[in-house]
Amino acid sequence: CFPMKPHGSTTHAPPRMPPVLPPRRLPRELLPWSAALVLVVAGLILHYFNPTEHRFYPVCMLHALTGLNCPGCGALRALHHLTHGEFAAAFYCNPLLIAALPVAFLALMRWLIYGCHQPPPTAIFTRPAVIWTTLAVIVAFSVLRNLPFPVFAWMSP
Repeated sequence: CFPMKPHGSTTHAPPRMPPVLPPRRLPRELLPWSAALVLVVAGLILHYFNPTEHRFYPVCMLHALTGLNCPGCGALRALHHLTHGEFAAAFYCNPLLIAALPVAFLALMRWLIYGCHQPPPTAIFTRPAVIWTTLAVIVAFSVLRNLPFPVFAWMSP
């Protein structure tokens, strides 16, 4: 038999807490497409708002503090000129960026096609030789564009 409860006593179960749900995340399949959408929106902003006329763009801290040009100096102006089809002006603002854009475009297309789950057929961008060569080119460009010689003047914005 069941044990008898004393008369007038009631037992209550402890209150149940709502389950803790994990934070919602963007599905991995949508990550490349979300990045592409952000790039399109950024391109539209750069197209309609000239970086030399609007002050909401970030300022290069290295250039502001030292007067030296970093590898990214002139990149916003170059992208603005590219969105207007002015390739020579874009190259004048940042030649390294203009040279690197086709490679970046191919990497983005590969990411969009293969997504995050499937490894691409060849992962050339993660090879140590490619990473070190890219780093060496960026450092050389940074040093050369800041030298006061006329032969390197085309590298400065």
